[in-house]
Order: sequence, then structure tokens, then C-alpha cells
Amino acid sequence: MIHPALLRKQRLIVIGLLVIIAALAAVSAGLGPSPLSFDRLIPTLMGQGTFKEDFVLFSIRLPRIVITVLAGMALALSGAILQGITRNDLADPGIIGINSGAGVAIAVFFLFAPIDAGHFAYLLPVAAFAGALLAASLIYVLSLRKHTGLQPVRMVLTGVGLSMALSGVMIVLMSSAERQKVDFIAQWLAGDIWGDDWPFILAMLPWLLVCIPVTLAMAQRLNLLGLSDPASIGVGVRLGRERTVLLFLAVALAASAVSVTGGISFVGLMAPHIAKGLVGPRHQLSLPVGILLGGFLLLLADVIGRNAFQPEGMAAGVVVALIGAPYFIYLLLKK
Repeated sequence: MIHPALLRKQRLIVIGLLVIIAALAAVSAGLGPSPLSFDRLIPTLMGQGTFKEDFVLFSIRLPRIVITVLAGMALALSGAILQGITRNDLADPGIIGINSGAGVAIAVFFLFAPIDAGHFAYLLPVAAFAGALLAASLIYVLSLRKHTGLQPVRMVLTGVGLSMALSGVMIVLMSSAERQKVDFIAQWLAGDIWGDDWPFILAMLPWLLVCIPVTLAMAQRLNLLGLSDPASIGVGVRLGRERTVLLFLAVALAASAVSVTGGISFVGLMAPHIAKGLVGPRHQLSLPVGILLGGFLLLLADVIGRNAFQPEGMAAGVVVALIGAPYFIYLLLKK
């Protein structure tokens, strides 16, 4: 049973994060090449803005804010799942190769598939999921041992190696593509949030609406998977089935996010760790906090990248990496 005081603390943190995200979203909506006065945000949202204000807010700023928050939430939850099933604090969809698998699939889809503009946004997450699932399955199989089961450290190392190999495949694909398409792939690799339009949000939402509630419902099983394999089996956990379902969810979440934001790493590493530091290791408490932290971190990185590095700006993925890489090294030395 979770102590009532800890539950109250978690609820206060969740409310606080929601307020902070809303405030940061308002800042993001107001800043940019065409500034929108903060005292005009609410009237414009209520339909009382000028044509320019409506265009800037609803066609440019708001879709980017929504897609950034949703992608950050998906990446954070994917990272939490991977850390839970591998019992390894260094697991992250970007670090262990899942994002790279999605990236290669997106590149192949973009370069060679006959693309119908009307269906492009909706087919992109499917292509990313296929590539990410193939990469995750390969990592999982290579990390299994007949007598000892899944080897968490081996899984991370295998994922890093596969990620490097897939990066080589991506370079080969880019070397044979047209300049315009190479620019798109390079933008994706940098983690520049390019799918900032309403169709991409509609394409991503179904994945999150299915995966997030299912994962939250499986929080107790994630707790049990954190035990040793014999202990987990002893309390009735079917290790193979539970890990497969959770890995499937982690892949779906990561693929839906990176299909529209690009190859962003470290959000799935940092958000779960910070959440556990705030409310403890129980996933019933840490998952909701981690989800909101992921949305906040990616939105913050996007705001900083767009406004602090003028005139060209900096990709959100690069800003996150500048923060996440030192954090990864810290965890590596600590653990």
C-alpha cells in the first residue's frame, strides 16, 4: 500500500508540472520571429484575434507546442518502460538503438516509397514502428541467454552497437539520395521538430491514447519485473510475456514520437530518473510524473533552441543532448 502522504506529494507535483507546462507553452506561443503579445494569447485562443494573430498561434506556434509536449511524454514513458524491463538505469530508446531503427525505416520510406501527400503524416509512424520493432526484436534476441535469461547490461551494449551500425546504414542511404531529401534526413537526425502541423498530431494521438493507459495499468507488473528473475517468477510474473508486451509498448511510444520530432535521445533517460527522485521508485507514482517531465523537458529544449540561438536556431535534439550527455556520463560513473 502506498502511504497517503506520498500520494499527496505526487498529486501536488503533477499539478505543479501541469502549471509549469502551461506557463512554458504560453512563453513558447508568444516568442518567435513574429512575436505575439502575451495579453493577446487568451483573446486569440477564444477566437477574438486578428487574422495575423490567428495564423501565428493556430497554424505555427500551437501545433508545434502540442507535438513537442506529446513527443516528450511518449519518449519519457518509453524510457521508463525500458529501464524497468532491463533493470538498467541507462536504458533509453535513443541510446539502445530503437530510435535508430525507426530512423532507417523512415529514411527508406521517404526515399523509396511512393508518397501520397494526404497520407504521408499517417503512414510515417507506421513505418517508424516497423523499423523500431525490428531493431528492438534483434536487440532482445541477442541479449537473451538460454540459462540466465535476459542480460540487462548486454542489452544496452548490444543496442549501442546496433545503433552505430544503423547510423552507418543511414549514411549510405543519404549518400545516394537527392539533395532535398538528404536535407530532410539530416534535419531528422538532428532532432529538429519538423512535423509541426495538425495532421501529424492527429497521426500521433491514437498511439498515445492506447499505449499510455495500458502502460499505466501495467505499473505494478513493472515493479515486479524490477526484482530478480527468480523472485519475479516466484510471485507469479510470466517474464517472457510481460517483457514482450512492455517492450512492444515502449517501441510504439518511441516510434510515434521520433517519426515527427526526429532522432531525440536522453529525454527517456532523464525524465524517469528525475521522477523517481521526486516520488520514489514505485511506477504507480513515478510514471505520471515522468510523463509530464518528458513533455516539459522537450518543450523547454525547443523554446531554448528556437529563441536563444538566433537567427537560425538550434534543433531541440541538440539542446537535449547538451544536457543529457553529461547526465548519462554521471549515471555511468555512479552506477
